[in-house]
Amino acid sequence: MSSSRERRCYYEILEVTRTATGEEIKKSYRKLAIRYHPDKNPGDKKAEEQFKELSEAYEILSDSEKRAAYDRHGHAAFDRRAGGGRGGGFHDPADIFRQTFGGADLGSIFEQMFGMGGESSDPSGPARGSDLRYDLELTLEQAVTGVEREITVTKPGVCPTCQGSGAEKGSKRIRCLQCAGHGQVLVSRGMFSLRQTCPRCEGAGEIVEKVCKTCRGDGRTDQASTISLRIPPGVDNGTRLRSSGNGAAGQRGGPPGDLYVVLHVSSHDIFQREEDNLLCEVPIAFTQAALGAEVEVPTLGGKAHIRVPAATQHGTVFRLKGRGVKNVQGQGVGDLMVRVLVEVPTRLNAEQRKKLEEFAQLCDDDVNPQKTSFFKRAREFFS
Repeated sequence: MSSSRERRCYYEILEVTRTATGEEIKKSYRKLAIRYHPDKNPGDKKAEEQFKELSEAYEILSDSEKRAAYDRHGHAAFDRRAGGGRGGGFHDPADIFRQTFGGADLGSIFEQMFGMGGESSDPSGPARGSDLRYDLELTLEQAVTGVEREITVTKPGVCPTCQGSGAEKGSKRIRCLQCAGHGQVLVSRGMFSLRQTCPRCEGAGEIVEKVCKTCRGDGRTDQASTISLRIPPGVDNGTRLRSSGNGAAGQRGGPPGDLYVVLHVSSHDIFQREEDNLLCEVPIAFTQAALGAEVEVPTLGGKAHIRVPAATQHGTVFRLKGRGVKNVQGQGVGDLMVRVLVEVPTRLNAEQRKKLEEFAQLCDDDVNPQKTSFFKRAREFFS
């Protein structure tokens, strides 16, 4: 997903309508997940992104409560629930895929459907750890200027007791009795018998004689890890940063996954961001707009001044070059757009009112040409 692009609608991602049933959603996910599965598209980063996007969408829409919240509030429903630092919120697309297909991996699914297995890795060999997600909230100033942040992530790490083996010290590996060492079991589904990964040994064909009491045989335990992040200048809401090797620990000596940090930029009291430009609205007195004046305006780097010419109208926009946001890809710097709002006095004393009444009596059609032109057109319309 592009860093500057809004997250796509979950229904659009799964190619279903908002009235789709749970079964229709599941059916569409199964079809698309097989199409974009990383094992079927090795080295294809776009397919990998689409697979993760599909898994995130299915995780929400397959749950009736989450789907109802999404239908009411969209993505914001889950942003709000994440709270202050927005920690947690991990998604494991591989787990969602396996749960949806009853524990089967992609190779066994192809074998079930087409009678062929394709390339498969040794289930008893090293396995790469899962990628994880962390949601981090930034202020607009931090997003524009860049910042160093430290985050604490609780994730599966190598078990300190068994060093990842999953076995007690001195314990040996024995053949799995449930699958007789084959790593797969036959499951009857109506008229068909399907071959699936053995749930006991997870396809390895072997189990440890005595599992490690600390990790219960998994080889990993949940551990808190502090990670330093460098947020580059110019990031925007939805930007995703990859922290290589900081995901879940691998199994049986496999490499760790990656950590993907999704940034959420909070709203600002003065500035709004429009791509690489910043917009702020500055109120000015109607006398300044009529007579012209030099007006002080805020910028993220301090104060600046703009020259407001005489007869400036409400809503006029002035541009301060290079006072916006540095493009995150190094393609220049945006501008600060200052929109002036002409303010009408809310309270007048007797002397001020008298002077304004004298001014009004001196005004003719040349003073307010837009007003004169409008009422002329209105009279022509009604006649």
